[in-house]
Amino acid sequence: MKRYVLLLAAALALPALAAPGETRKLQLLHLVRQDCGSCHGLTLKGGLGPALVPAAVADKDAEQLRQVILYGRPGTAMPPWKDFLSEDEARWIVEMLKKGLPDAR
Repeated sequence: MKRYVLLLAAALALPALAAPGETRKLQLLHLVRQDCGSCHGLTLKGGLGPALVPAAVADKDAEQLRQVILYGRPGTAMPPWKDFLSEDEARWIVEMLKKGLPDAR
């Protein structure tokens, strides 16, 4: 029992996921619209890559989408973005794709 309490305490001590700051969020939105949009369509309704609008990703697992963003899809045109994005940033992008991107500023 003591061991489980220590494991739980260690898990609770892990740092919370760091959401990107406001400036970085704007940069990430620009990246999604421009860089992702170059293959997925500038309105994200599809192109060389599949659509990334909320209806198209609603049934997709968020963790799998994050993995695709970070590590790409071998044998396809989808490159890995892990050199440019943190795991938390990729997670935030997935959240935005599932909700729908806010209007461009």
